Amino acid sequence: METQATRLQNFPISFFAIILGMSGLTIALQRAEALLNLPINISGIFLGLTVSFFIIIIIGFLLKLIKYPKVVQQEYYHPIKINFFPASSISLLLLSVAFLKYSHDLSKVLWVIGAIAHLIFTLSILSIWIRHSKFKVQHKNAAWFIPVVGNIIAPVAGAELFPKEISWFFFSIGFILWLVLFTIFIYRAFFHEPIAEKLLPTFFILIAPPAVGFIAYYKLVGTLDPMGYMLYFFALFLTLLLFFNIRMFLRIKFYLSWWAYSFPISAIAIATTLMYHLSGYIFYKVLAYILISLLLLLVSFLIFRTIKGIVSKAICIED
Repeated sequence: METQATRLQNFPISFFAIILGMSGLTIALQRAEALLNLPINISGIFLGLTVSFFIIIIIGFLLKLIKYPKVVQQEYYHPIKINFFPASSISLLLLSVAFLKYSHDLSKVLWVIGAIAHLIFTLSILSIWIRHSKFKVQHKNAAWFIPVVGNIIAPVAGAELFPKEISWFFFSIGFILWLVLFTIFIYRAFFHEPIAEKLLPTFFILIAPPAVGFIAYYKLVGTLDPMGYMLYFFALFLTLLLFFNIRMFLRIKFYLSWWAYSFPISAIAIATTLMYHLSGYIFYKVLAYILISLLLLLVSFLIFRTIKGIVSKAICIED
């Protein structure tokens, strides 16, 4: 019979993907309220929910770390689970962005903690990849982008809060390694066996690096130039590609990995809102409305299914 202790032992690090999705939605709503003149103001409500979920998840994971340190250590060296640990530091970076409109001081604190933690995760995980003796190309999935490409998020708030050289440092790490990992991922997807059904939603993570990269790059250079266009339209192409294959994703039963849909869609929604702000073209405004509406429905559904899964004990079980 499953006990509360067993469920705590199986508390998944991928829970932090919920914070990525909730933070992304919050920021998307903030941008929409400011740039698209939305008649409602609900971003504050979602920010409160996001912070509440973050506190619950961080407490749950800390309890697991204290009570089952060996289990956490094993997960940190797991070829797939290891990639979700930096989602915790990315959560702090995204919360830093979300709190920019309320308090620069709080945003700075969140950014410093998140940026330092993410740099440590990047160095640690890259070192494990270099020294490993058990990882194979079959282990490669889009979640591998999280540890290194998360650095691209740093300039979104960092460029406004600190000297831009710091943000350029993080952007350079994320951008160059994104190109390398994207090449490896395409090779794995084209020439090896299909990715496991449970991990198929992580395909949507492909959208995030160029979409967030576009936002971060604009924050750094302050103008819409050819590089910015390339990043945005490549992100838009990847979005179209994944929605073109939507039937493949609709056949998947619910897993916690479904949260991988949320942050990338929020990233392309925020990028599209920014494109409307910079160009004034009505196309981007319409597309932003569509993406944000879809994102609201998606996150609402994911919250419902996650709560249902926790209550029915379908989550926090042994893999």
